[in-house]
Amino acid sequence: MFNRFCLFILLVGPMKTRMCPTYTEMEKMGHGFLAQCDTHKSDLRIRDDLDDLQNSLESEKNNDCHRSVQKSVAVLFAIGVLAGSAVGIYILVSFRINTENFLLEVQVEDKLEWLQTCHERWNSTWGTFICRQLGYIRLLQHRGVNMTDAKLNQSQEFVQVPLGQTTGTRHMWQTRLGCISGHIVALKCSECGSRSKSSRIIGGSDVTVGRWPWQVSLYLNNKHVCGGSIVAHQWIITAAHCVHNYRAPQLSSWLVYSGMVSHSTVRQNVPASAVKKIIYHQKYDERSHDYDIAMMKLEKPLNFSDSVRPVCLPQYNQDFPAGTECWVSGWGHIHPDSAQMPRSLKEAMVPIISTKKCNSSCIYDGNITPRMLCAGYPDGKVDACQGDSGGPLVCQTDYTWRLVGVVSWGMGCAEPNRPGVYTKVESFLDWIHSIIEKN
Repeated sequence: MFNRFCLFILLVGPMKTRMCPTYTEMEKMGHGFLAQCDTHKSDLRIRDDLDDLQNSLESEKNNDCHRSVQKSVAVLFAIGVLAGSAVGIYILVSFRINTENFLLEVQVEDKLEWLQTCHERWNSTWGTFICRQLGYIRLLQHRGVNMTDAKLNQSQEFVQVPLGQTTGTRHMWQTRLGCISGHIVALKCSECGSRSKSSRIIGGSDVTVGRWPWQVSLYLNNKHVCGGSIVAHQWIITAAHCVHNYRAPQLSSWLVYSGMVSHSTVRQNVPASAVKKIIYHQKYDERSHDYDIAMMKLEKPLNFSDSVRPVCLPQYNQDFPAGTECWVSGWGHIHPDSAQMPRSLKEAMVPIISTKKCNSSCIYDGNITPRMLCAGYPDGKVDACQGDSGGPLVCQTDYTWRLVGVVSWGMGCAEPNRPGVYTKVESFLDWIHSIIEKN
């Protein structure tokens, strides 16, 4: 039953990190929920001064504000008019990749249709940029497709990649009546966020292998201490408080188990992955729990299967509004008075709580930073349990599961006005990509 999925926590001072009691002297406790999101949309609107835009197409003044778009993240541009074959200039652009033919499609402001992208000026840097904007770790393939091979309407318009040597949110995309090269862009990003169709819930809160294929168990000295999430073949995201006191000298003491739902199978047929590097955020603060995120690099790449798969990252500027139902999973205690952790993986659904509400005087009284988010119920009901730290809070958008939060801290166990607090992954996308690139 979901109402048995709660977090037990020992408090030292006004708040305490949730972790395994054998992990530190302060007995920080793990915390996690799980939630399935309604399909949601997000984008970034950039408003430019059109007078300046007419004077110089390469200089803009921009204001950021957020709004929603389908399936893709909008990142760019405003309206203008050009002579010749170009139809317009846009500073509001949305991306998506056609799942049937992998063609890159772009939607510009004030147009309902999705446009193909001309191959001229295209390069792998733009491919990587767009994949990351859409929540993927990396670009796998990109190429130009002959327009005669694609089924296009005669009235089809196209967009052209912006001028300039760098990618970003300050370039201007042009709509055109044709492509000089005669080719359009197709690209494929790393796969993530899907799970086996056969996976299902059993018994209400226990889960089967493959339901949350990105969930891993972090073992220290042969004991489960925290959860984590697979985001790439060699990379795990977890909480900084899980690894802060156990870095390079103890790497050999760490093991990562993936593709399992029961700890009883650990020593039978579940292979363990050795850890090569542990990197926690340089700004992590033990007292405030801010910047509570870390990454583990495995010695060898994982073999992906129905039971072992990566989760997608959020899209840039993607917002999950209050009430969005997300899921948390973990091996945490199912009762505050329990002396042992459950052997089987548990799951629970929890709604997102607005930061404004979570920061109110009756809840966490201003302790929630912009790099945190809250999820749970005002009257308690459902919470994670000891040992869930570092585990995933995932939400689903357009049939894709995204790692929205990392189990971080909280007060009490399923108590009223004490929801779970998670590291907000969207705030760390640049840091995550940077760590993977440099290591």
